[in-house]
Amino acid sequence: MRPVVWRPPVEPSPAEQSVIKAVRRAKLFVFLREHRHELFDEEFQAELAETYADSPKGQPPVPPARLALATILQAYAGVSDDEVIEATVMDRRWQLVLDCTGAEEPPFSKGTLVGFRARLIEKDLDRRLVERTVDLAARTKGFGARALRAALDSSPLWGAGRVEDTFNLTGHALRKALGVIAVLQGRGQAAGTAVVAAQAGVPELAASSLKAALDRDWDDPGARDGALAEVLGLLERVEAFVAQQAGDEAAATAVAAARQVRDQDTDLTGPAPALRRGVARDRRISIEDSEMRHGRKSRSALFDGYKRHVLRDLDTGLIPAVGITPANAPEASVTGNITADLDAAGRHLAELHIDRACLSSALVRDRGPDLAIYCKAWRVRNASGRFAKDQFSIDFDTGQLTCPAGTSMPFEAGKTVRFPKDTCAACPLRERCTASGNGRSVSIHPDEELLAELRHRQQTPDGRAELRERVKVEHALAHVGHWQGRRARYRGTRKNLLDLRRVAVVHNLHVIARQPVTDGYQPAA
Repeated sequence: MRPVVWRPPVEPSPAEQSVIKAVRRAKLFVFLREHRHELFDEEFQAELAETYADSPKGQPPVPPARLALATILQAYAGVSDDEVIEATVMDRRWQLVLDCTGAEEPPFSKGTLVGFRARLIEKDLDRRLVERTVDLAARTKGFGARALRAALDSSPLWGAGRVEDTFNLTGHALRKALGVIAVLQGRGQAAGTAVVAAQAGVPELAASSLKAALDRDWDDPGARDGALAEVLGLLERVEAFVAQQAGDEAAATAVAAARQVRDQDTDLTGPAPALRRGVARDRRISIEDSEMRHGRKSRSALFDGYKRHVLRDLDTGLIPAVGITPANAPEASVTGNITADLDAAGRHLAELHIDRACLSSALVRDRGPDLAIYCKAWRVRNASGRFAKDQFSIDFDTGQLTCPAGTSMPFEAGKTVRFPKDTCAACPLRERCTASGNGRSVSIHPDEELLAELRHRQQTPDGRAELRERVKVEHALAHVGHWQGRRARYRGTRKNLLDLRRVAVVHNLHVIARQPVTDGYQPAA
C-alpha cells in the first residue's frame, strides 16, 4: 500500500507557537515547521510514494515526507537512529517539525526510518532532496534560473571501518566467515566462533586478534615471514572448511576478502611467502568497509576513508551538487557524477572555479565554449634558468610556436615540437635556450590554450581577484564538516553520499533562512 499525501496544518497551533517562541538557537526547526509544506508539496510527495509497492494489503505506510524531515533533522542534530526515535517523544522541537506535538509514542519505528533511507538510495531521491532546497530558494528568495558560477573542492572524510594490517585483516575476514557458519549451526556468533574454529582446525582464529594469538616478535623479519606462512595456511584450511559447509554466500564473501588481502599484500614468487614491498594499487584496508582506501591531502597529511566533494554556487551560497569518492581516487574523477546531478536538475555551469587537480577532468577537457574555467595554472619550469615555455609565442589561430629568437614551427596539441638542430646550433640565444645538440624541444599540453589563458589571467590584479573567489567553497566545506563531522557515519560510498547530500540540504536551508524574502512572495497555502 502506498502512503497517502501528508497534509499537516500550515498555521501553527497555540501549543506550537509557544515552542516557536521558546526556540533561541537551532532555528532550523522553526524554519522547517514554517516551510515543510513547500519543501514537500504534493507533487514531490507523489515521487516519494512511488518507492512503495502499490498493494491493497497491510497498514498505510508512514508518510515519506515525515520520514524525510526526520532524516534531515538527524543530519542537523548529528544523532543516531535510536536517538531520532527518542527525540520524537522527548524533544518538542522535533515534534514541532514532525507534527506530533504532545505525542507519547513515536510516530514511526527505527526499522521504518532505516527502510526509508534504503528507498531514498534505491531511487536516488536523496539527490532530489538537494534539488528541492534549491527550488525552494528560487521561489522564496528570488534565486532565479540561470547558469551557475560555481566552485568545486574536497575535504577528507575518515572511514567508519577499522583499518588493520595484513595479518589482522586476514584474521578478521576468516573469523567473520567462521562466525557465519556458527550462526548457521545454531550457535551464537561470539561464543560459537571458538567452537567452529576448533572444528576447522584453526583455534588461533578464536582470539580477538590474530597477531596476539600468533605471539611473534613482529620486529624480527624472520619471525614475521614465518607468521605470514602460518596465516596463509589458516586461510587454506578455512577455505576448505567453508567449501564443505552448506554453502552460505556471506561466509564465501568473507573468505574471498581474505584472498584479496593475500593477493594484494603478499609476494608468493619466492621460495617462501613474504610481505610485498610497496602498496598494491587500490589496496583494501578494511574488512567491514571494502570501499575505504588510503589517501593523502598533501605529501605529509594522510587519511583513510573517503573524499567528500562540494560544488558551491558562488552567487547564492547554495550547494547544488556533492560527491563521494574513495580516498585514493583522483580529484578529477568526481566531476562525472557532479555533471550528472546538474544535468538531472536542468542546471548548467557558466563558470567553474577549481584547483589544479581537476584540470584533467572530463568536465574541463570536454567543456563547451560557454563554460569558463578559473584555476591557478601549473608553474612553467625550465632547467638552469633557460627560456621556459611561456617565453615562447604561441599562436593558436595559425598553430605556430615561435621561439625567443623568432624561429616558428607548427604545433599540435598534445605533441612535442622539435626545432631544427642546425637552426638552434647557429642561434645567438642558444646558451640561454638549450644545451641539447639536437635542438630545443617544447611539449604542448593537450589543453595548452586553456593553460595559457590561466597563466595570463593570474598575472593581472583582476584575474587574481577572480581566483580568490574559490575560497567561498572552502567555507562551505567547513560548514559541511561541522554537521557531518570528520568521520563517516556509514560504511560504503553510496550510504555516505546520502549522508553528505542530506548535510547539503541542511546547509542550503540555513542559506535560505538567512536571506530576506523577496517582494511579492506569498507562501503557498
